[in-house]
Amino acid sequence: MRSPRLLAPGLVLMSALAACSPGEKPVPPSPSASADAAATPAPGASSSVPPGTSPEEYRSTLTTALGPVGSSLDAVAGSRSLKSLGKRLEQAESAVGDAAERLGGLTPPPEIGAEHSDYVAALRGLGNDLGDARESVDGRRLCTASAVLAELGKADGLGAVKSAGGHLAAKGDYPADVVKLKAPKALDRRLANGAFIRSGSRSGRGQLTVDNGGGQDAVLTLVRGTKKVTSFYVRKGRKATVNGVPDGTYKIFFTGGADWDDRARAFTRDCSFKRFEDSLRFRTIRTATLIRWSTWKLTLQPVVGGNARTSEVDPDDFPG
Repeated sequence: MRSPRLLAPGLVLMSALAACSPGEKPVPPSPSASADAAATPAPGASSSVPPGTSPEEYRSTLTTALGPVGSSLDAVAGSRSLKSLGKRLEQAESAVGDAAERLGGLTPPPEIGAEHSDYVAALRGLGNDLGDARESVDGRRLCTASAVLAELGKADGLGAVKSAGGHLAAKGDYPADVVKLKAPKALDRRLANGAFIRSGSRSGRGQLTVDNGGGQDAVLTLVRGTKKVTSFYVRKGRKATVNGVPDGTYKIFFTGGADWDDRARAFTRDCSFKRFEDSLRFRTIRTATLIRWSTWKLTLQPVVGGNARTSEVDPDDFPG
């Protein structure tokens, strides 16, 4: 027989010559016990999946990660100005993104693996929807909190987070149902042409006619000094006249858009904010035989021969 030849640590190749007598078949050698031993995993090795986060730890992480999500969404709903709305949407987008990243790095308790994955995916979708809404606010396509909530209601993220949060909470009292917002439907509210939003004093004789030949409804506001005197509504394609304007010098502001929210005193969508650069002076002249007063006409659309220039106004400086 030959001596054994080592191939690798723990493996031995055995070679032997089988003896046989005439008419007998050789008997093959038995398998090496050393080779069998090499196929057995080394002591301490394991192929099982590492255990997930305990339910208690998972609940604690949910509470920490989702607290800012709920509060930031509530803040969006409570916004009262275009500037604050944009900032609060940015904060909500950040809070939702942070929560998705933190929860996405967890290995959940095994019994809620599917619900956890659905919830993280829903958070990421909501984060994208909030980013889209923020861009729409920056571009003034959405102008109030109610319009933003209506837009979020039409997207998938808000409803998906509510649904996935409910499923997760039902599996073990996990505090994931943090979205309490109710998304309203998009509306298209309009006032009657010439309707007063702020009637103010109309004890004078001055007269102002506004021709709105533009593509949006508008609201004009007369400001004397720092006081908002009169605001009135002019539908697109219509004219409106205000009589009884008291003597004085007035700055004229106007906002245009869609869906007038009378409570917010603002258009909720496609809003613009402008003012006429030149002020209007109203005065009454009395003589022994007659009384003369100022009559002004403004057009909100460019016209041939027009001499009234307009400029953009910061929404936060606009007299609501």
